[in-house]
Amino acid sequence: MPHNSVDPEKLFVSTDWLEAHLSDPDLMAFDASWHMPAAGRDPRAEYLDGHIPGAVFFDIDGIADKSTDLPHMLPDPVAFSAAMRKLGFGDGMRAVIYDSAGLFSAPRLWWTLRVFGVEDIAILAGGLPRWKAEGRPLEQREPSRPAAHFTARLNHGLVADAAEVKKALETKSAQVVDMRSSERFRGVAPEPRPGLRSGHMPGAFNLPFSRLVEQDRLKQAAELEAEFNAAGIDPRLPVIASCGSGLTACILSFALAAAGHGPSSVYDGSWSEWGARADLPVATEAA
Repeated sequence: MPHNSVDPEKLFVSTDWLEAHLSDPDLMAFDASWHMPAAGRDPRAEYLDGHIPGAVFFDIDGIADKSTDLPHMLPDPVAFSAAMRKLGFGDGMRAVIYDSAGLFSAPRLWWTLRVFGVEDIAILAGGLPRWKAEGRPLEQREPSRPAAHFTARLNHGLVADAAEVKKALETKSAQVVDMRSSERFRGVAPEPRPGLRSGHMPGAFNLPFSRLVEQDRLKQAAELEAEFNAAGIDPRLPVIASCGSGLTACILSFALAAAGHGPSSVYDGSWSEWGARADLPVATEAA
């Protein structure tokens, strides 16, 4: 498991900093906005309606493994390299990521880039809402950037599959942390995706992602530690983050890094896979 491989001080950049550096040739800003299907929102259309100047849209559902019916699973390194090349993001470049919620889907791209070997990545503090609230410039047109050479180097330590999660639950070799709401975790609320069982993985911890975010931004390190503690998690030990579809799990990976523990592994299939597979155990009582 990765540990202390990220400098917490470099995880965020301010709106002032980004506006001053937007024209840096080695910097690319990414709009990684994504919404739950029930929200009925089109993040690409919203991006075209107004985004940070020069930012490219990263399609979380589009740049994904198309060979599975699971939502937005990681693509293979070859496909990811091709997508990055087309966007104009090359080896040695720096990335700044934001989303339209403030802090919701941006950590998914942060984690994805780290999985594929990018290390100089920050999230825009306050995201697009803060940028807009401060009256900073927006543009409608999609920027055209020259293709760039990108080399994907897969970091297996940041990704977990169902077999690894099952083994971690059985042997307690890692803490499996479910970021869904407590109602979904306990099995008293239905799953938003059809065909999934309700409940949770036996032995998993529950830490709803909303407990880590306050007013659309990540809580301070001391508050994050208190939330880890309240959920029964020891952040110094290995963690595998899970959620509904592998998106909000990345908020935990990011929060652990921000608290100085290094990013956790993420179970990419999450409940979309676990809840659909009859061969995997499900519990419905409170853990």
